Amino acid sequence: MTDDKWANPQKMWDERFAQAEPVYGEHPNAYLRAQSRRLIPGCKILVPGDGYGRNGIWLAAQGFRVSTVDVSPVGVERARKSAQAAGLTMSIEEADLATWNWPVGDFDAVASIFLHLPPDLRPQIHTQMLTALKPGGLLIIEAFTPAQLQHSSGGPKQAELLYTAEILQKDFATAEVLELLEVEVVLDEGRLHRGRAAVVQGVFRKQ
Repeated sequence: MTDDKWANPQKMWDERFAQAEPVYGEHPNAYLRAQSRRLIPGCKILVPGDGYGRNGIWLAAQGFRVSTVDVSPVGVERARKSAQAAGLTMSIEEADLATWNWPVGDFDAVASIFLHLPPDLRPQIHTQMLTALKPGGLLIIEAFTPAQLQHSSGGPKQAELLYTAEILQKDFATAEVLELLEVEVVLDEGRLHRGRAAVVQGVFRKQ
């Protein structure tokens, strides 16, 4: 697939999630796992763009009340089957985040993990993530930065789809910044997220 695959994200994700191999691994994102210590046990968490469910399913297994949303029907069906096989109860919905009826003040946390949005949609959807939070709720985010273009460990190859700390600070300007940094990490998240990577990591609290 060429870079223009990002022009039809549902088709791209359907193709990836249709592979028998879990291309992003079966374990949760390391940053999300580390930051989950900030969360109140049993709290309500939204995971937009969770694909075949590796992060949402892990959070549900920790006792959180989890809702996930993804544009890929293939990913959603796979997540539902995995959750059922694990004996977990969670909401797993198929929807385009640009047109989804976002909840208002309903969640204690939102986890946005490598959810890369085009610049015409990103500010709107990031604002809706904050809107979905209760006052005091946390938004946990990790994404690739433009420096990731020098690495082969995953992510979009178009600079406009990559994030910086400055972009996130602007998009979440109404929230309190608890943590925000651009760092290099070593990913081990399946075949398509493996190796040295340039990321931005942040935790924001809704005021």
